[in-house]
Amino acid sequence: MGSLEEWGLAGRSFGTWITWFLIGGDLYTAYTVIAVPAALYGAGAMGFFAVPYAVIAYPYMMLVLPRLWTVCHRHGYITFADFVSGRYGNRWLTIAIALTGVLALMPYIALQLVGIRVVIGAMGIHGEWPLAAAFVILAAYTYSSGLRAPAVIAIVKDVMLYIMVLAALTYIPHKLGGYARVFELANQLLAHHTPTATIHLKQGQFLGYSTLAIGSAIALMLYPHTATAVLSAQSANVVRRNAAMLPAYSFLLGLIALLGYLALAAGVVTKDPNQAVPLLFLKMFPEWFAGFCLAAVAIGALVPAAIMSIAASNLFTRNLYGALIRRKMLPEEESRMAKIVSLVVKFGALIFVLKLPAPYAIEMQLLGGIWMGQLFPSVVLGVFTRWFNPWALLIGWAAGMFSGTAMAVALGLKSSVYPLHLFGSTHPMYAAVPALILNLAVSAMLTILFRAMKFNAGTDVTDATAYIG
Repeated sequence: MGSLEEWGLAGRSFGTWITWFLIGGDLYTAYTVIAVPAALYGAGAMGFFAVPYAVIAYPYMMLVLPRLWTVCHRHGYITFADFVSGRYGNRWLTIAIALTGVLALMPYIALQLVGIRVVIGAMGIHGEWPLAAAFVILAAYTYSSGLRAPAVIAIVKDVMLYIMVLAALTYIPHKLGGYARVFELANQLLAHHTPTATIHLKQGQFLGYSTLAIGSAIALMLYPHTATAVLSAQSANVVRRNAAMLPAYSFLLGLIALLGYLALAAGVVTKDPNQAVPLLFLKMFPEWFAGFCLAAVAIGALVPAAIMSIAASNLFTRNLYGALIRRKMLPEEESRMAKIVSLVVKFGALIFVLKLPAPYAIEMQLLGGIWMGQLFPSVVLGVFTRWFNPWALLIGWAAGMFSGTAMAVALGLKSSVYPLHLFGSTHPMYAAVPALILNLAVSAMLTILFRAMKFNAGTDVTDATAYIG
């Protein structure tokens, strides 16, 4: 563990199956198991956007990530911000990319701890010490073992999740009278919610639903913890095979989402939709199996929280601290600093959860998805073209970040679907999408202007042959 590549990427040694579990552990977190069903429990069909966005994400992953892996492997890049630095040679654009990743990860890590807190609370255990104990376990095993620790535990976590979901979706509907009855009851109860909802999309929800799916898919593969899992693979073919195999997790996600309707049909009543799934397990299963299911959710929080803290540490060490001091750190220095930063990140997330109301973490996570989408021009388009000027990309990034954040704040951070007023009509859209369109427009127009002015276009030090194939 004497280098950042060993500690933060496990020496780029993971084969197909370990990478599959690791990326799955990344994307399907404890909060996924709680929040996606909670969305269906509270808002009906609109919550199903998570399923098509996962479907969209994997072809996108097949197209982009093997190329990114090849370039990063050839040049020893640890993060996508490293790639941007090599591709464009602009220190401030690199810092912007890294800062966005760290800011987006903090509430995401906090949400994993919120997921653990929900599980602990459902079991009737109160106080701060159980969450603090989970934090100590998380901090200890990632400090000593780096990415290898969550990779091993991800296998246990995913097996437990599959058992939990398959048992819930066969046993509980059988007890409730079948799926037809479940959907009927869910639809009746959603009609009494404020605002009312149904198990079908209502008129006016289609654009919001589709842009949520598209915008979320764009952001998903840009998150630093996804980058960490992908770059730890031992070859580009491992990444390709994972893009082909990961739709199995989309199937699992669709099943997980249905737990929200099962909770409605089972008569679970709670003011906090995030409590719906734990309360469903406690109500419908024997105590011993309910405990197994809640343990699966808790482990499902520790794995992604560990990977996220490692990803944040990699970004800070390489692309924030490293870029600011303007000197290349020794491998031992990078590794030592990353371990310390990973502790600070987890401690910060713990304080965030203990001292601030849980909705704050949820609201900040809404911003996180909007922010990550703004990296698309620099990272994803950068894999295919060097046409954009780095200063134009930086100004486009700032425009996207500001507009996306402004739209979310205008909604009181209660939703990310913004009613955009264009040409005399209203178009409810996921705020990340119009922000990204603005980002691309600004980047393109300024690139044309800067090219005409022969303004500094930066330096590309990456190997052109790495982009072939």
